[in-house]
Amino acid sequence: MRYKNVPKHLGIIMDGNRRFAKKLLLKPWKGHEWGSDKLEKVLEWCQEYDIRELTLYTFSVQNFNRPKEEFNYLMDIFLENFNKLKNDKRLFTEKIKINVIGRLWMFPERVRDKLYEIMELTKDNDEYTINFAMAYGGKEEVIDAARKIAEKVKSGELDIESINEEVFRDNLYLDSDPDLIIRTGGEKRSSNFLAFQGAYSEFIFLDKMWPELEKEDFVACIAEYSSRKRRFGK
Repeated sequence: MRYKNVPKHLGIIMDGNRRFAKKLLLKPWKGHEWGSDKLEKVLEWCQEYDIRELTLYTFSVQNFNRPKEEFNYLMDIFLENFNKLKNDKRLFTEKIKINVIGRLWMFPERVRDKLYEIMELTKDNDEYTINFAMAYGGKEEVIDAARKIAEKVKSGELDIESINEEVFRDNLYLDSDPDLIIRTGGEKRSSNFLAFQGAYSEFIFLDKMWPELEKEDFVACIAEYSSRKRRFGK
């Protein structure tokens, strides 16, 4: 079924990988393998419903505090999946741009280099955009933008009187606002995701863990969004 009003930009907080693994009596970080597989399906569904931009909360600044074994395991998963993505012909046949937003300097060099490599390879693609929020935090993004603006004022590049929402947005990691943000895993909070860009986003919270998400759940979210009337404070 098609809907007249679908989100042009969808954000997803992919929560519940660890709890899913625990239900299967596995080590918590093993759930990220199922999470990676689910992401491939979601990318297909987004194209089917002509969602042109997707922003995924993949790894937060706070996630760097995870136990060393889990952290190293996740870094290996990132490398494996970004290598696989880099070699996916659909990036170029479908003209998909890959962006990675966040404090990328926090990652080990081997991961950081891979992220920059795939961004460089796809920078000219212009039909679809996938933003991976990694080493990301909404508050951290706002702080980093404020610092950049302060440096420009200090150097004389920017007049303090000209600072407005547009100028601030230009200094964020991401200059596009999601129409809809979906969070899996049963929690009902934004958890520091797109604090500025998500100010007027519609939210849908699902009880299912991220690896448990099925197409009918995804379609139900699109249908729910389509039925809402966005007023933007009016």
